Amino acid sequence: MIAVDREVEIGDARAVAATVSGCAPEGIIHLAGVSSVAASRDHPGATWRANYVGARNLLEAVRQHAPACHVLLIGSGEIYGLAEPGAAPFDETSPLRPRSPYAATKASADQLGGAYARLGLRVARLRPFNHTGPGQREIFAAGSFTRQAAEISQGLREPVLHVGNLESTRDFLDVEDVVRAYLAVLESGAQGIFNVSSGTGRRIGELLDSLLRVAGVEAEIVVDPARVRPTDFSVGNSDRLRAATGWRPEIAFEETLARMFRHAAAELKPA
Repeated sequence: MIAVDREVEIGDARAVAATVSGCAPEGIIHLAGVSSVAASRDHPGATWRANYVGARNLLEAVRQHAPACHVLLIGSGEIYGLAEPGAAPFDETSPLRPRSPYAATKASADQLGGAYARLGLRVARLRPFNHTGPGQREIFAAGSFTRQAAEISQGLREPVLHVGNLESTRDFLDVEDVVRAYLAVLESGAQGIFNVSSGTGRRIGELLDSLLRVAGVEAEIVVDPARVRPTDFSVGNSDRLRAATGWRPEIAFEETLARMFRHAAAELKPA
């Protein structure tokens, strides 16, 4: 297995082609790109270059230099947009209604993957919903809550936790379960479109309550207007993935939060 990180600029078609040609891959999990909705709004041009142009460069390199390669194009459940509270989970036939530069670039790359599949490439288009785990950056809600709770637990800040909109509902998975889903698709050779989701919606406020409980932390909750985003509801149906690969989530969400808190607390302790 070869991991290609920052050595290759995904927006550089020649560099991508040289990498694909040089290693002759049998399978690729394409994860390179901008992963933050907020960052995509601040830097839409860079987001398009990374998420869409990068995917185009990779798919074209595979078409020319490794046409038998199985490509997993990692998109996002964000491409479906929002549903009414209590609506049925999004499945792979749901219309795409992206609401941010991030989601729009992922939707465009997803559709491009479909076009290359029709040319004969072995492409799986995966649409993971929210996932988290130890070390997640603070630009994401779970990462921010965890870091703040860890700092409160060690007396590094007052017992005040700053939050955004706690009413949104999202579909959360542990990142390890998501990685297992990618490997299951790669190992099975499955092609087509697959949601990666738990099928269970959780309010952001519920996530926060669970985190504080497993961390043993009490704090005043303060809404920071700068963090507030519109209320949304997004839950995914992954029956197609389960049928194709046998995958299913294994890690309880409370265990995910406990591992995140332990990791954040350990990072704060002096070496």
